[in-house]
Amino acid sequence: MEFRRLGRSGLNVSEISYGNWLTHGSQVEEDQAHACIKAALDAGITTFDTADVYANTAAESVLGRGLKGQRRESLEIFTKVFWPTGPKGPNDKGLSRKHIMESANASLERLGTDYVDLYQAHRFDRTVPLEETMLAFADLVRQGKVLYVGVSEWTAEQISRGAALARELKIPFVSNQPQYNMLWRVIEDQVIPASEREGLSQIVWSPIAQGVLTGKYKPGQDYPAGSRATDEKGGANMVARFLDENVLKRVAELEPLAKQADLSLAQLAVAWVLQNPNVASAIIGASRPEQVHENVKAAGQKLDVDLLKAIDDVLGDVVERDASLTKSP
Repeated sequence: MEFRRLGRSGLNVSEISYGNWLTHGSQVEEDQAHACIKAALDAGITTFDTADVYANTAAESVLGRGLKGQRRESLEIFTKVFWPTGPKGPNDKGLSRKHIMESANASLERLGTDYVDLYQAHRFDRTVPLEETMLAFADLVRQGKVLYVGVSEWTAEQISRGAALARELKIPFVSNQPQYNMLWRVIEDQVIPASEREGLSQIVWSPIAQGVLTGKYKPGQDYPAGSRATDEKGGANMVARFLDENVLKRVAELEPLAKQADLSLAQLAVAWVLQNPNVASAIIGASRPEQVHENVKAAGQKLDVDLLKAIDDVLGDVVERDASLTKSP
């Protein structure tokens, strides 16, 4: 495993991190989830990402129990706040001071820790003054419950506004967590340049495009049983955009390029996002330990310029680059 600095901070994170969205507390039984966490630790992953909304808080609890007994100082534990997790009362969602403070305390209890290394605004809240949101984050930092602050799926303009307030409040605002992969590059035109200016790194989710970039979805064939495309709990909706027949044909054409690099297609996909110098870490998920062992082999891989160009030539116009698709609800 190799490590990268998160933004302009002194925090090192494993360049491949382990996330439990759509798996822990939902698709995967707890014993299996703990086996995946152990596999991640054995592979040298030290960075673990979750959120209070995943499996309606169950994912945080599963992760907390899975990491119990590990040396806390040797881990980087990230979580998020925004989406509703309670009975959906008027203050059970968003980035108000009330919801942030209450959610942070609840997340710490579920995770079994006194602090999180990174606390992230899971989306931008247009209904709450940004000053209120950032002051709440600053107070959590001052209380020692949060070490660093980040965001997820914020636009370039929102990142710049948040960074200005963070400087005023003197808190470490260090990261953005967007979707990013070979097929979904909407952050490249605006978000990444803004992040570079403001000292933020990307911690990217879905580097294998919800499994499409593993090559398991074949054009003209039924979806594999038990795959995310057949998951009615939410996974099917997320992967649907990548299941276009033309997209699947182009992905199949990447197979020879992966073999040329002596990588599986999934490893090539994860390695591809790590070629971007603004990416600090790529989040992988798993329902089986062997998936962790497979994907971590992308760590430390260097893809040459000719290979990167060949990937672009194969994918062509199926790549989504529209910057306006980065937006909050």
